[in-house]
Amino acid sequence: MKFSGDEGKRIDKWVSYRPEIKILDCTVRDGGLINDCKWDDAFVKAIYKTCLAAGVNYMEMGYKASTKILSPTTYGKWKFCSEDDLRRIVGDDKSGDMKISVMADVGRTDYHTDILPKKDSVIETVRVAAYIHQIPAAIDMINDAHQKGYETVMQLMSVSVVQEHELDAFLQEISQTPVSAVYLVDSFGALYSEQVRYLTTKYLSVLKECGKEVGIHAHNNQQLAYANTIEAIIAGANRMDATISGLGRGAGNCPLELIVGFLHNPRFKLRPILECIEEVMLPLKEKLDWGFSIPYMITGQMNMHPRTAMDLRASPNKDKYVQFYDRTIE
Repeated sequence: MKFSGDEGKRIDKWVSYRPEIKILDCTVRDGGLINDCKWDDAFVKAIYKTCLAAGVNYMEMGYKASTKILSPTTYGKWKFCSEDDLRRIVGDDKSGDMKISVMADVGRTDYHTDILPKKDSVIETVRVAAYIHQIPAAIDMINDAHQKGYETVMQLMSVSVVQEHELDAFLQEISQTPVSAVYLVDSFGALYSEQVRYLTTKYLSVLKECGKEVGIHAHNNQQLAYANTIEAIIAGANRMDATISGLGRGAGNCPLELIVGFLHNPRFKLRPILECIEEVMLPLKEKLDWGFSIPYMITGQMNMHPRTAMDLRASPNKDKYVQFYDRTIE
């Protein structure tokens, strides 16, 4: 079968790949939202080795929270990512070109002291996460990390409830910072493909001319995390988040194994991910609850934070879908 013209060009895209596309694995970080970041070293080491073997570009090891703000007795060590804990996993001479990343939440990170100068850390990328009303503080954090020598990335949370004029102002402000990428974040798993395409194009219209990339972080409340990630890629996003077996808060994230298969880039290897799923994720699934379920679907359709669905899933009434639905729409 032969194709010509525009149709042939479209087909060519599906049998080639964009080498500039980069994957960030946030299995440990986003997955930590379902167990307060209480991972043991064996789990984190297994994810680290898998990401290295799979050719992943970035691994987000956890959060850079302050022990003065959040208690170490309540949260595990991957909420704080101390240098000693990180080095115990990656060693002083880490192999491969995968970059180590951490997330720094506005209001939860004592960044002036907790984020060391780059020369003293194995961390290479700091991703600042903030809600729309926290942008001035986020920019201060970005500048601080940049001055210390890190690559910086911006994660605007809950974009599905941000007003258009606020988003326009945010994009203009963040375009003037040293961030290398800005992520489109579907925190509630509420966005549909048309919205993802519109927002990705909107981000790019401001950021591309500044030399900044656009990324996508999708949640799977409506089983659209993978589809929406693909939609963002097609629209021009070059960075994407994924987790092994979709591990993550509530309904979880875009599965790494799916996105690796889609991208066709020979850099990325599927077999190590499948091995990790078989040996690590399947036993974990018997202990922790994540992935698509009706309560998460309902909060996604309602464009709501999934915390009420998470509470339900942890209760004896976890399968009382009608009762949850009626209470949600009241």
